[in-house]
Amino acid sequence: LLMKNIIIVFALFLLINQAFSQDYFNKDQDQLILDNGVVKRGITFTHDSLYSSSLTLKKDNAGFIGKSKDFSFLINGKELNGYSGWELTDTRAIEDTTGGNGMRIILRQSGNNPKIKVELNYMLYPDLPLIRKWIEVQNISSEDINLEAITMEALNTNLSHVHSVVRHNYARMKHLGRFVGDWHDPVAVVHHISGRRGMALGNETVGVLKRTAYHTEGNNIEIGLTREGQHFPFRKWLEPGDSWQSPKSFICLYANRDDSYEVVEEEVNAFIVNHMRPQIIEKKTKPVFVYNTWNPFRTFVNDTLVRDVAEAAAECGVEEFIIDDGWQVNAHRKSSEKGWGSNYGDWLVDTNKFPGGLKPTFDYIKSLGMKPGLWMSVASATEDSKVFQEHPEWFVKGPDGEYGNLHSGSEGFYTASFGTDWYDYIKGKILHLVNAYGLRYAKLDFAVVASAYVNNDSISGSYATDHPYYRDHRESFIVHYERLLQLFDELHKEAPELFIDCTFETAGKLQLMDYAFAKHAEGNWLSNFESNSPVGPLRVRQMAWWRAPALPASSLVIGNLPLNDPNVEFCLKSLIGTLPIMLGDPRKVPEQKREMLHAWADWMRNMQKKYNYMAYRKDMKGFGEPREGHWDGWQRINFQTKEGGIFGVFRQGAPEDTRTVFLKDLKPYEIYTVRQAPSGKVVLRATGKELMHTDGIPVQIKKEYEGKIYEVRME
Repeated sequence: LLMKNIIIVFALFLLINQAFSQDYFNKDQDQLILDNGVVKRGITFTHDSLYSSSLTLKKDNAGFIGKSKDFSFLINGKELNGYSGWELTDTRAIEDTTGGNGMRIILRQSGNNPKIKVELNYMLYPDLPLIRKWIEVQNISSEDINLEAITMEALNTNLSHVHSVVRHNYARMKHLGRFVGDWHDPVAVVHHISGRRGMALGNETVGVLKRTAYHTEGNNIEIGLTREGQHFPFRKWLEPGDSWQSPKSFICLYANRDDSYEVVEEEVNAFIVNHMRPQIIEKKTKPVFVYNTWNPFRTFVNDTLVRDVAEAAAECGVEEFIIDDGWQVNAHRKSSEKGWGSNYGDWLVDTNKFPGGLKPTFDYIKSLGMKPGLWMSVASATEDSKVFQEHPEWFVKGPDGEYGNLHSGSEGFYTASFGTDWYDYIKGKILHLVNAYGLRYAKLDFAVVASAYVNNDSISGSYATDHPYYRDHRESFIVHYERLLQLFDELHKEAPELFIDCTFETAGKLQLMDYAFAKHAEGNWLSNFESNSPVGPLRVRQMAWWRAPALPASSLVIGNLPLNDPNVEFCLKSLIGTLPIMLGDPRKVPEQKREMLHAWADWMRNMQKKYNYMAYRKDMKGFGEPREGHWDGWQRINFQTKEGGIFGVFRQGAPEDTRTVFLKDLKPYEIYTVRQAPSGKVVLRATGKELMHTDGIPVQIKKEYEGKIYEVRME
């Protein structure tokens, strides 16, 4: 069977473009081979078992796995896996909209009283040594069942733990021995040092429910959801006829390499940009310069202040202007002067601060050429709010049966449950702001499942037993997350111009970002760094390096560097490696610096138009994690067209003032011009080969703390 020249399936049957039935499997053994010309996986069905039997690369003869159970999960506390007794009921071709093709295998429990039907989905992509997989479980019994400890990929590898290292925590840190990852592991890499080979393990599970493991039994790998004994163990109840589809996972193979991070930067990065297609990649118009009022104004904002600040921000070249906490008031209050932690839930405009409502303020922001935005807590209400008083049943409960605050654990405001009609309520509030006032950027904040600050697992989810979308505390985790992501999708459908910034606090842990949030929200407010230069810019570049390119750099919204920092240009240059958002008081920025910042903003917009650089980021050759006393750098070059892009080089107190830097992703025999930003001054003209391999680009930075940004353009 040839499917669009990407995946070849061999078996004892020769049906083209039709579903394959069990009748085409030999009674003793038959095998399905997935092969896109780069990676090949064998899946065997024999008697009543299904298992992964082989996994190889085209240019590497050694196999990566031995006989493996392929998947596993618990049903009512009992483990089921590929060896648990199955009937093969169907196989069929599947595809996605990004060029992926694969197979779906449908199994049903064998025996007189089957409870479960399972769909195993495998997807391959052109020219990538990567296999994506997900599972759907259906209850075909007459009784309720609970699903736990689901593992989408369960493989016995040939990567000996004695000679292997695990790259974890966004694949930036190293670990030896038994490894069980957590929420900071959207991707991990198992690298066999002496074999010079390994695999990247991608987990697209949302938030705190990720579990990626290696060497828990022999040399096995597991990609799935949390289980008993971990923080926040997953559970899903299925009534008769119900089904649940797991998050996706992926494995990406490599061989003949000593750099174990290269697979993330190359193949995984290409997969994310071309096939996973996160929201920030999909969005046609991406903001390149954003402002937010939180630092230093906190909740003390009003129409007069916003207009003054917005006028100064526009003169700095800002594209999107976000009013943070403090614009809102609850129905039973006259004003929101109490500050942080108050007036959440009703999301009414404080007319003492904004006498004409938000529309005149927003119209003024738009008249300055900027898009208006607001901060909101997506699932919080204070006890004085009308919504809490009228609908207390919409809020989470703690183990003591009392209403709970998942964000900080303290009294005063409460966390709403996405397993209730709060979903429709908050969706209506956001859409009203879009339709009535022209909201274009929504910063959606505070905990929905777990806290970024409270180190107590019992303060999580909801213990309520009367919420309609989940039965118990454990099931509330996945329900809250899934419905939150569904909310983002519905908001995008009804308000396609809206930029959704889902904060790390909403994600659930300190500076947490993952594939699930990236696929449903354009950005993630990742931090609140308020240190002045040179420490602030260093922290920005460190955080950007830590998360990218395992995740799209432009989805990383790193605050809170101020526009009025004495070395604001160093701050902005550091932020260009992600999504530049700045705070501070732009009224304090001298006119000359406003012109300088505006020139940078114009340059960034021009570069984005030319290269779409915000879809790309890789490490700079020869540099590691940004550190005090060192140099660091990044490149944002379009690795699809290879026509060019931008790159940044930084001196962070290093003793030497000159470095030679080398680029990637250029065409070796084409001529490129290197220009310094934002002036466009030509500093070098050379071939791609010279810039990448032989001569490089000499960069001199005389100040101890400074950076330079460049454009590289194919002539």
